[in-house]
Amino acid sequence: MEPIKYYICRKYEPCMFHFDQILAITFTLFAVIDIVGSIPVLISMKEKLGHIDSGKATLASGVLMILFLLVGEPFLKLLSVDVHSFAVAGSIVIFVIGLEMILGVEFFKSEKDTKTGSLIPIAFPLIAGSGTLTTIMSLKANFDQWNILAGILINLIIIYVVLRSLSFIERILGKAGLMVVRKFFGVILLAIAVKIFKSNLNL
Repeated sequence: MEPIKYYICRKYEPCMFHFDQILAITFTLFAVIDIVGSIPVLISMKEKLGHIDSGKATLASGVLMILFLLVGEPFLKLLSVDVHSFAVAGSIVIFVIGLEMILGVEFFKSEKDTKTGSLIPIAFPLIAGSGTLTTIMSLKANFDQWNILAGILINLIIIYVVLRSLSFIERILGKAGLMVVRKFFGVILLAIAVKIFKSNLNL
């Protein structure tokens, strides 16, 4: 059976949106961003800051991700690095992030400065950090840009809802629930990293 497709015409060339690709991209970015697993950190930041501007944090992280999606490849060309090589490097980063989530060991250190509120370190590097941006470039080696954009927008909606519902989500999941979710997505990330590595290594 062919995947579900949606067509949007742009000038004389149609743009195809594949539902299966969008679903895979959305799930991958959701796992990498790990907004659910970051809830304990976000709650702690909210207590320190007194308030988190959900709209500003979501907008800032969205701008970073979309800019990297649009100009990331030309930037790599200036450095004489192809997308497939970047994807292999990105898969290694994703693999390490997955190990972090499963083992509970911190390999990537987050910024501790809270003076800029919702932008740093919430929008960057917590949401749109190096792992997220690397993943977006890695996805470009396997998926259409329009589908990646759709996946980013869906994740931005999820991020906004989570930021607006921190207290409620904490009560529903509890500490044990958050730990289970984090480790589950860690395993998923390891599988995704291996797939990206294998699909780009022989190109």
